[in-house]
Amino acid sequence: MDVSFWQKDLETIERQPLKKLQLKLLRETVDFALKTPFYKSRLHKVAITSSDDIKSLEDLKKIPFTTKDDLREGYPYGHLAVDLGDVVRIHTSSGTTGIPTVIYHTKSDLDNWTDLVARSIVATGATKKDIFQNMMSYGLFTGGLGLHYGAERVGLTIIPAGPGNTKRQMQLMKDFRTTLIHITPSYLLHIGSKLEEFGFSLKDFVLKKAYCGAEPYSGNTRKKLEKSFGIDVYNSYGLSEMNGPGVSFECVNKCGMHTWEDAYIMEVIDPKTGKNLGEEKEGELVFTTLRRRATPILRYRTRDLAFIYKGTCRCKRTHRRISRITGRSDDMLIVNGVNVFPSQIEEVIMKIPEVGNNYQVYLEKEGALDKLTVKVEIYSKMFTGDLLQLDSLKEKIINELRAAIILTPAVELHEPGVLPVSEGKAKRVADNRQKI
Repeated sequence: MDVSFWQKDLETIERQPLKKLQLKLLRETVDFALKTPFYKSRLHKVAITSSDDIKSLEDLKKIPFTTKDDLREGYPYGHLAVDLGDVVRIHTSSGTTGIPTVIYHTKSDLDNWTDLVARSIVATGATKKDIFQNMMSYGLFTGGLGLHYGAERVGLTIIPAGPGNTKRQMQLMKDFRTTLIHITPSYLLHIGSKLEEFGFSLKDFVLKKAYCGAEPYSGNTRKKLEKSFGIDVYNSYGLSEMNGPGVSFECVNKCGMHTWEDAYIMEVIDPKTGKNLGEEKEGELVFTTLRRRATPILRYRTRDLAFIYKGTCRCKRTHRRISRITGRSDDMLIVNGVNVFPSQIEEVIMKIPEVGNNYQVYLEKEGALDKLTVKVEIYSKMFTGDLLQLDSLKEKIINELRAAIILTPAVELHEPGVLPVSEGKAKRVADNRQKI
């Protein structure tokens, strides 16, 4: 296959010069981190008071891990390393306890991030001749904007469709001859199942590639998508704490996702012990930012599970490759590409006076998509025969959950004692989705 590059010198840099560059950038990152209240305190405790205390990449291991809770505790400005006047964009996550994580970006931060995404796009063989339909969410979620600006820099023609409205998505694909899409795998499966219903067929499209991310999916699902649509499906990986998409991306060979190691130091650790693992050993991914100034993050525990492949890819890129994400080490749910924590749901429903003490979250497949149902026990006095009152309460719960988790769940109201009660630790989530 022909191999194209966006920043060839950086993408094919030899390992020793790469490590030298990483050390230089790590030292700069530590100096910026020390400007934040959080890292000034954290690093001083381990005798790091300036970049002079970082003599080698091994010194990174002296630094304690950073967790999502650390980022929440610093909200809103505890992790800001530059003057607010130098910040040109803010992204936040949805807060699982009412407090989100916030990432600030300077103009140079966004430029660097955009180049990483541009590298990723070019690595898949995409060119300015492609028509790119972006079906990911735009806004505080980084997926849509991240790929948008990277594609724009490469010169692709962009259709910023956003998610949902399936029939319209198909019409856009047909009318503008879309060749490349960015989408969750479950939504792409859903589109495939609705073609005939909406009066379309594959002959109406000229689709060639799909970038799939935001939710774990199996190799069999990729094969099914590629066979169903006659396209190449590429795995992508990112997280908002590390900017978003563009952390790791597959090239045309589709044999693991290249992690851009001039922008991130990557580690794989045992989730229980924190010990660094070798290549080809599955563990939790840990990342350190190297090119972000507004919000530097050191040794961030992602909770995402993967392993590092041995050897160099046939594309000649020297940056190491990781496997697809096989799962998470915590209890976060990914529902149609959106991160949802059970604690978010509990926080919402337990604030509603009519809600009792028991609830359960059910996940199942409805066609190709995930269906989220929240079953709630309410007080007996609500079951007085006033159906309008019950409908009003159900709508209220749906609206408040939608505001908190972005998704629109189904809600069932039950009398007390209907839902199962667990002794000891409550089992709130029943995930009945089957891996495809």
